[in-house]
Amino acid sequence: MESPELVRAFLHARTPRAWTDRPVEEETLQHLYDLVKLGPTSANSSPARFVFVRSQEARERLRPALNHGNVEAVMTAPVTAIVAYDPSFYDFLPRLYPQAEDARSWFAWNDEFSLETAVRNGSLQGGYLILAARLLGLDCWPMSGFDAAKVDSLFLDGRGWRANFLLSLGYAAPVEGPRNPRLTFAESCEVI
Repeated sequence: MESPELVRAFLHARTPRAWTDRPVEEETLQHLYDLVKLGPTSANSSPARFVFVRSQEARERLRPALNHGNVEAVMTAPVTAIVAYDPSFYDFLPRLYPQAEDARSWFAWNDEFSLETAVRNGSLQGGYLILAARLLGLDCWPMSGFDAAKVDSLFLDGRGWRANFLLSLGYAAPVEGPRNPRLTFAESCEVI
């Protein structure tokens, strides 16, 4: 028998087709982040940054960056998170990884390596965001159908952060029909 947490996060969770009118409160978003920040990242680098787009005005600013198929999901969702990463995440390492005084230098010397680390670990934190949201009772619509350069210029450039993916959050209307198929273990995995 599966635990209620596995049922909630994986077995019953579905990508919404429509949202209810129930809002997502700011306190819920704060609690969500307080869970996400505890997930492991390389050297506790924590490069993910999140911009929670809630107001109608902010949604309208986001609209021109969206691919056509994602407009309705974003415009009707209570919140859409811009899941971004900070290429200069290493500036926080003296505080986040105090057991190694030279941790900043591990990344600051090489832009390519630090960018790869920021994207990989920021993506991990985006995955934690999805799982934590589901465990808190939220439904999730992750998407990569958007113009990242536009999102960067509209929301992130002043900070130097870069968009990775978007994640609409809210409470879904019931989803009808079967779940879309997934690849089997044999198709996706190898044990050596």
